[in-house]
Amino acid sequence: MPDTQQLREVLLQKDEEFRHLAEQHNQLDARLNELVGHAYPSHAEELEKATLKKRKLQLKDRMERILRRHRSAVAPGGTPAVDTA
Repeated sequence: MPDTQQLREVLLQKDEEFRHLAEQHNQLDARLNELVGHAYPSHAEELEKATLKKRKLQLKDRMERILRRHRSAVAPGGTPAVDTA
């Protein structure tokens, strides 16, 4: 069975949904890092931080479901059953 990092790399290359989710997650993470850097965040910024954290968790959960689905479909010999066409 391939390790999680290898499977993530394969999915980033081969699975459009996984790649899209990862891109969204990275965008939210970048925005969250901007907000965390504010010394005196406004109420709206605090609310945005909470919303971004929840959305990131939702995206991560969806990515984990895709990982589990592909892990369970691993072909004999440890090769992920991801369409390579």
